[in-house]
Amino acid sequence: YFDIQIWSAPATLLFYSINGFLIGSARAKSALVLQLVLNVTNGVLNLIFVIGLGMGVTGVALGTVIAEWLAALVGLVMVARVFGLQTLISAFVHDRIWHAEKFKKLFSLNGFIFIRTLLLLTALLLVTRTAAGFGQTSLAASHVVTQFLMLISLGLDGFAYAAEALTGAAYGKGNRQQFRHWVKLCFLWALGAAVFYCGLFLFAGGAIAAILTDIQPVRDSIASLTPVIILMPLIAVWGYQFDGIYIGATAAPAMFGTMSIAFAVYIPTLHLLSEQFGLIGVWYSVLVFMAARGIAQALWYPRLERKLS
Repeated sequence: YFDIQIWSAPATLLFYSINGFLIGSARAKSALVLQLVLNVTNGVLNLIFVIGLGMGVTGVALGTVIAEWLAALVGLVMVARVFGLQTLISAFVHDRIWHAEKFKKLFSLNGFIFIRTLLLLTALLLVTRTAAGFGQTSLAASHVVTQFLMLISLGLDGFAYAAEALTGAAYGKGNRQQFRHWVKLCFLWALGAAVFYCGLFLFAGGAIAAILTDIQPVRDSIASLTPVIILMPLIAVWGYQFDGIYIGATAAPAMFGTMSIAFAVYIPTLHLLSEQFGLIGVWYSVLVFMAARGIAQALWYPRLERKLS
């Protein structure tokens, strides 16, 4: 699988760049079309290669490679339609593009985001590791709660992407009033979505968990985590939105700094609460982590505004 899949690496990186451009320039419909091209093509080709032609794992890998290259090419066509193909070619060979200082800034920005993401993934992996220490049932229940977190992300990420594009454009212009306007509006919509999620999990959380697992002991364990599941959207929304604002303002060092503070709070909290309360303590520590992220970002936020005229 790896020997075939690795050939899609250039297409994957190109896809990420194009998708970032589409989201950053508020072309959400085009980004959606690009995702559909990738996923629908991948699904159809997997069915053809694996079920139709009996190619097994090789067919899965080959279908993914073809889908990712097709999505990258479609993305290039989208970008070319925005700027014009000749303009893109001219820009690619222009001296201003291959400027060492600009590359230095790009790698510096990406480096801070990479380390920040690494801390976030480590925090979530520690949840899995700690939950596993309480047995298979706790581990399975923790995995189901993670699916609730993923469901939250599907909704809140959209408003974070909107914040990236809209606040980023205002920040680039140095327009403080416009920046504040989009910050408030994006937060308002995101908070509305968070409240909706809270209500959904309050009244239908058990039904959603029942869809995700039919093992009764796991369902019982999830039921004990219901308060965490209900509170999660309202606490997580602040971190999601501030992430979008900070990315829009290219404030990657601040993102890394605030994540480091939250991570430093999270590690001892995870140890203490998991020892004291078991699995529910693990997930309460996640809420503390989310809250620490939002608070740290909120405290740093005025520095972003002070940079605007």
